[in-house]
Amino acid sequence: MKDKHSAGRMRVSFDLDEVLFVSPETHKTEPPPVFPLNNLFRERLRLGTPELINGLQKMGYEVWIYTSSFRSERYIKTLFRLYGVHFDGIVNATRHLKEVQGNRSYRLPQKMPNHYKISLHVDDESVICASGRQYGFRTYQLDAQDDDWKEKIIQRAEEIKRMDHPELLAQEDE
Repeated sequence: MKDKHSAGRMRVSFDLDEVLFVSPETHKTEPPPVFPLNNLFRERLRLGTPELINGLQKMGYEVWIYTSSFRSERYIKTLFRLYGVHFDGIVNATRHLKEVQGNRSYRLPQKMPNHYKISLHVDDESVICASGRQYGFRTYQLDAQDDDWKEKIIQRAEEIKRMDHPELLAQEDE
């Protein structure tokens, strides 16, 4: 997975827990992987996740995972591959601690999407969204079941593209 910012592409990242991985008791979910993979990959994807991620990529966005969990990149890639999804970048807690927190004596937020040139981060935690205002990154808070979540995220990404990346809009017009 390359970490260089592709010219002319805006980055959108997603948290995993309670955003893409949800409980079937509280959210509509994608069907689980077939046996025996359903026993290896117990997380359930929010309904529409593959459609949204693939759709954003077809629209020209890079799509990343930015999670504070310690799940390995390999685990994340393999699970999403079962649903026909690949990511342009993955930041887990291990990578964040190494590349963002580093040896700093003061504590940074558990996510700093702007460190990776991510223009929009989708998360369920209000503390992450509040950190965005303080540290200068844009967020979309998603938590409860919402049948229109995909459209709302695309709309927010397009708003940011218009505000922050007018050069991308000019490229689309050519």
